[in-house]
Amino acid sequence: MTPRILAIAGSDSSGGAGIQADIKTITMLGGYAMTAITAVTAQNTKGVRRIDALPVEGIIAQIAACVDDIGVDAIKTGMLGDSLLIDAIATAVRDCGVPLIVDPVLVASSGDRLVSDEAVATLVRSLLPLATVITPNLPELEVLSGRRIADENAMVAAAVDCAKEWNVAVLAKGGHLGGERVTDFVVMPDGTSRRFGGSRIDTNHTHGTGCTLASALATHIARDMHLFDAVEAARTYVRSAIQAAPGFGGGHGPLGHWWPLTR
Repeated sequence: MTPRILAIAGSDSSGGAGIQADIKTITMLGGYAMTAITAVTAQNTKGVRRIDALPVEGIIAQIAACVDDIGVDAIKTGMLGDSLLIDAIATAVRDCGVPLIVDPVLVASSGDRLVSDEAVATLVRSLLPLATVITPNLPELEVLSGRRIADENAMVAAAVDCAKEWNVAVLAKGGHLGGERVTDFVVMPDGTSRRFGGSRIDTNHTHGTGCTLASALATHIARDMHLFDAVEAARTYVRSAIQAAPGFGGGHGPLGHWWPLTR
């Protein structure tokens, strides 16, 4: 059966991240992509020019329309905005009974916070305890754990704290640590972990990697793939998409999501 994935996130007009990256990834991995768009952005590879948030009632209606008719096998969330929306989404997905993959989009690549302290507190209280997996990068993991992270040991310790706090698997992404290799860790609620490593790809074309990884993970998990295998497969998809990047734009360019078609 084709896995049905509902992505709840904002629209990226340049097609590199957000809902557009979600749809491309889910489709290329053989899933059926559905969406609940939380905001419409005007952006390109150089930055975001405008954000227009959609009404909470309309976002919840999108979710209900998909779930009530087509059904859903996994849900993936991206940037969600304010506390009101986060609480509403938590209520909407709570009774779906399917894996929930939360990409906690909290910090921009520039290091600037994207959401308020109040929204972070709501995310921690309402949504993270419902998640199957969360996929923070290092700055986001620092926000969630309250720890300063300078090396892999600190990253794992912060992930252990989060996994135990919310009884959730944590895919901690280590790209911000620098170095010739990129190391990610999956930490389970019982404290067990697995390391995933690979050589760093020297490129500016990494726009939407977080969205892409979370959507790939959701698609594989919806097929009942074991979490560690799903992470390995999702990382492989993202790395190949980076290597297949078309080179568009003058900033951080989009990935080549279509790379499986070239095999």
